[in-house]
Amino acid sequence: MAEKGKEVAQVVDRTPRTAPPIEIPNREKVRITVIDYDEAHLEERQVEEVEECFPFKDKPTISWINIDGVYDMGVVEKIGKHFDLHPFVLEAVVDTQQRPKREDFEHYMYITLKMLYYPPQSDEMVTEQVSIILASNYVISFQERPGDVFDGVRERIRLQKGRGRIRKMGSDYLAYALIDAIVHNYFVVLERLGESLEPLEEKVVEDPQIEVIRSIQELKRKMVFLRSSVWPLREAISALQRTESALIKKPTMLYLRDVYDDTTQVIDSIEAMRYLIAGTLEVYVSSISNKLNEVVKILTSVTIIVMLPTLIASIYGMNVPLPFQHSPHAFAITMLASFALAIFAVVILRKRRWL
Repeated sequence: MAEKGKEVAQVVDRTPRTAPPIEIPNREKVRITVIDYDEAHLEERQVEEVEECFPFKDKPTISWINIDGVYDMGVVEKIGKHFDLHPFVLEAVVDTQQRPKREDFEHYMYITLKMLYYPPQSDEMVTEQVSIILASNYVISFQERPGDVFDGVRERIRLQKGRGRIRKMGSDYLAYALIDAIVHNYFVVLERLGESLEPLEEKVVEDPQIEVIRSIQELKRKMVFLRSSVWPLREAISALQRTESALIKKPTMLYLRDVYDDTTQVIDSIEAMRYLIAGTLEVYVSSISNKLNEVVKILTSVTIIVMLPTLIASIYGMNVPLPFQHSPHAFAITMLASFALAIFAVVILRKRRWL
């Protein structure tokens, strides 16, 4: 792994220090917050200019620079230039279609992963890419927009002065805490998706309308996306456990192993949910088929009931000699016979539970 880091470092030296142009849509203004801390010290503030972050590169304390909004290339390029980030990293930061992965460089590590969460008072799942730069004394996190699942990490930093693990350990533990918060929120997302599946299971049996199948397909699409986000993340965390980089210290390896176990559990839950969704689709198809069978039964029953009187009427309508055709009671006899056959058909069909 160390050799890989050297190879990447060589690539850095040979690559021009300008990132390729990227189409950037208009988005909200970039918001930058900084939390600088050690066991006895804490400084937290929002900076107005990106240059205010630069002094934290060489401070002996641990600094967490969080950037909400990656669509201002001016800000991203300034960060990249001052913190000596490779153009490949800058391109990956603003390209929000990246798969979760990890890359080792000479003096830092680049990690990208997908963050999924439900905003307060909303039923729409938010998906965004989070890029993390891990160095020896700082962590830089890039997010697409304001709003995240890191409030718990912030509270731990604020409240655990002199006694909390996060204030005593290094930047690698801070990076672990951010990854752990994202992975743990996958369980919250899965729980919400499971809650939305339960009423659909009832509807596919009681009232399988077209809106139900659309909801099931939307849920299935979300599960596919969640699976595509977690599978490569597990591999990235596994690579973090095997890395020989000095940025990841031995005490943090134990916690990364715990995150790896959580990602495995998330994957198992996703697979179980996919089986439930597939089962719900099968129940939907069966319900539609049963409803079609019921309609066919009713139509067949009506056809049989109408067919018998029609048969008698058609026979008596032919120009051939028939019994009772000259009798003054022929019409009454014919009508009684028709009604009798129709009632007989209704009785038989009801006994067979077709009506």
